[in-house]
Amino acid sequence: MSVERRRAQRGLTLVELVVFIVVVSVGLAGVLGVINRTALASVNPMLVKQQIAIAEALLEEVSGKAFTWCDPDDAKVLEATSAAGCNVAQGLAATPGESRYSSTTPFDNVGDYAGFSMNGIRNPADNSVIAGLSGYVASVAVVQAGSALGLADNSAALRIDVTVTAPDNTAITLTGYRSRHAPNSP
Repeated sequence: MSVERRRAQRGLTLVELVVFIVVVSVGLAGVLGVINRTALASVNPMLVKQQIAIAEALLEEVSGKAFTWCDPDDAKVLEATSAAGCNVAQGLAATPGESRYSSTTPFDNVGDYAGFSMNGIRNPADNSVIAGLSGYVASVAVVQAGSALGLADNSAALRIDVTVTAPDNTAITLTGYRSRHAPNSP
């Protein structure tokens, strides 16, 4: 009789198999739910890379411009020792008549970019929206920052903040500084 009893106890019953399947399914559903929530809550890495590339390019464009007392087109740009010595002093706003997209009168000074923004990332050469970047918004803020850097003259340095907002409304800001190290070099 003991041989027959051992044969009867081998394997799983249908109830045990169903309970095992239910327990494993519930555990797997929980793990997949956590993975799904994590993936949905994370920022799309491609959007972040594009935002950083856009912000870096725009920050480099702005900080590479002249930072002179006068507008670089002013006849007195090479001799002025302050904004008072200019016919057209360069402030923190676009010089009238200048545009980032103009081939004849483009932005030519860091101050021209103060308050600049664009909906859809545009090619500076022809103002066309770059394919695939139409959902991004970029803006530039330029403020005096000399005193924040320990300089006696607050207007001797500028802080440039470039903010780029992605199509999913996440925003990043890159900050750079520009000093007036060559005030007569357009």
